[in-house]
Amino acid sequence: MTKLKITVLKRQDPAEIFDELPVAKKDWMVPCGIYKDGQEYILDSLKMPEGFCGSAWQTIYPTARTLFYGGDLPFFDEKGTAVTCCADGMRPVIFKMERI
Repeated sequence: MTKLKITVLKRQDPAEIFDELPVAKKDWMVPCGIYKDGQEYILDSLKMPEGFCGSAWQTIYPTARTLFYGGDLPFFDEKGTAVTCCADGMRPVIFKMERI
């Protein structure tokens, strides 16, 4: 049975991305508090993992589906592996996905 491992590689702080913020600073503009760097999820289905951000899941789901069903992404030499991120432009979370 196919399984996927999703690892949180890095949560970005807006200060790491922008020299000058493109919008007014808000209290929530800090690294995402849903995840911790190094956190792992093991999936044995394509159901969103408990505690996962719904918006992040929608963004990475197409890659998860490709890997889960045996596909590979052409721009990675490592088969069954991808690095992707959520769509939060102010404080993205970078994920590594691996078919195991």
